[in-house]
Amino acid sequence: MAPRTTSQPPTSQPPVDRAANWLRRRLGRAVVLSYAAALFLPGPGLWLRRTHSLSLGGTFHLPLSTAPLLLSLVLFSAGLQVPVHALGGLLRRPIALLAGLALHLTIPLLAIPVVAFLLRETPDSDGGSGLVTAMILIVAMPVAAGATVWTGKGDGDQPTMVGLVLASTLLSPLTIPLVIRALMPLLSDDYADTLTRTVHATHGGFALLGVVLPCAAGILCRLALSVPRLSRLLGTVVPVALYGSLVLTYVNASGAFGSFLARPRPLLFAAALAVATLVCLLSFAAGRCAGRLLRLDAPAASSLTLACGMNNSSASAVLITTTLPDKPHLLLPVLAYGLLQKTAASRVVRGRRSPAPRAYPSAPAS
Repeated sequence: MAPRTTSQPPTSQPPVDRAANWLRRRLGRAVVLSYAAALFLPGPGLWLRRTHSLSLGGTFHLPLSTAPLLLSLVLFSAGLQVPVHALGGLLRRPIALLAGLALHLTIPLLAIPVVAFLLRETPDSDGGSGLVTAMILIVAMPVAAGATVWTGKGDGDQPTMVGLVLASTLLSPLTIPLVIRALMPLLSDDYADTLTRTVHATHGGFALLGVVLPCAAGILCRLALSVPRLSRLLGTVVPVALYGSLVLTYVNASGAFGSFLARPRPLLFAAALAVATLVCLLSFAAGRCAGRLLRLDAPAASSLTLACGMNNSSASAVLITTTLPDKPHLLLPVLAYGLLQKTAASRVVRGRRSPAPRAYPSAPAS
């Protein structure tokens, strides 16, 4: 008689994993709800935007700001999930990586002057310099870590995308000030002075401490930890960072919508949406054209297109919040671009879905 086999009950996921998977499947709707919460209940988000002091006893107080802390958490989680072993093939085929880095620097120099020219024809007293300033701070940021998620969904070239995210992030202390300085002549004197202060802030440590260091710390932890410890850390950090990214979205949106509700400016809102749409379309179109001109295979071309269009809008929002707290309206085009780049990314990967699951974990969207 054959031995009786008993089926083992499926291992239930920890509650934190179930909550993260539930949110990941509904992330798009959750982002929209974050925007809605910021619109109708901006008070808590405005409170979180302010810098608070943590008393450490005596007269010593540690200043804490929610947005930079949440951005660091999201970037650390993204670095923790980077499949570094996948980068080996880039040494044999570096064309897509080099082209992506070159386009990441040149697209702002091509797209932003077009936007500035069009805005000069509007009745805005400063020639649209506020919107141009916001778009400069968006396109100067490194490639969003969330682009690796879209690459996996579309069966793109994951090593190329990981290399572009890492390289653009590590180079950001040099490239952010470089792009800002190159485009500064397009602005009125007031906003040029504003961007000059922002350049000093990026040299003072925002790009290095706020962007590079958290991502690098995550990568180093992935390389140093054993597989069981890494799995436990991922099981804790990734869900927390996923929810943290939503809180960061809510905090940034509260600053923009709070200012908008206090002083409604429908034309500014429409212009912010139009400018963000134009820059997003130009960036994705440049990436697609470059892929065709270089005759890249479909996966590499898809990754190149995503890297050109997806910038770390969360980092630009935090930079505006920390260095330009008196100009919360500049967050409107940043929020619009954040939504638009995810919509455009979904169209890029729509025709390249693979039936086999990818082996790479998801990073919180940026």
